[in-house]
Amino acid sequence: MNKTPNKYIAVSYRLYVDGNNGKELMEEATAEQPFHFISGFGIALDSFEKQLVDLEKDATFDFALPKEEAYGDYEEAHVIDLDREIFSINGHFDHEHIYVDAVIPLQNEDGNHFYGRVVEVGEEKVKVDLNHPLAGETLYFEGKVLENREATNEEIQGMIARMSGGCGCGCHHDHGDCDGNCDGDCSHKHGDDCGCGHCH
Repeated sequence: MNKTPNKYIAVSYRLYVDGNNGKELMEEATAEQPFHFISGFGIALDSFEKQLVDLEKDATFDFALPKEEAYGDYEEAHVIDLDREIFSINGHFDHEHIYVDAVIPLQNEDGNHFYGRVVEVGEEKVKVDLNHPLAGETLYFEGKVLENREATNEEIQGMIARMSGGCGCGCHHDHGDCDGNCDGDCSHKHGDDCGCGHCH
């Protein structure tokens, strides 16, 4: 049985969701700064990858992913209150990184890394939303394949190294169950050069 080769895929696209006045643009990857990934590593949503993996270079695409194939329903249970002291450094609250709408890295007792969005900073608690920003949405992708070829061994090894290094930008991953004993390097910012800078 032949093993399916890992593909190096680069695409430009526009991502839309349903808005109050029709489709609303949420994200764009340009030809100058495309989204690129290697298939088979879970970098992109499985349903997104399946739509692209067999397309040739220069092919255009236009498809929708229902929430069941994207990030599922929005769950109120995934909005949690964490003790404010978790975000204190040497007894001082980290105002620089913990503020409303900040996206922060967290880790649960099992060592799973995930992201949350700060929705409220109180006197004793910090309310964090662990739902993916696109939970509950149908995703509409329109774009073009800029590259689709078998990945080189160097590219595959580089991807493995980045993943094992815990760059943590796989914002498509399911959030782990957080029991409130979370901590993390709250100085992490999205957009670090780890080869997967887009949210799908």
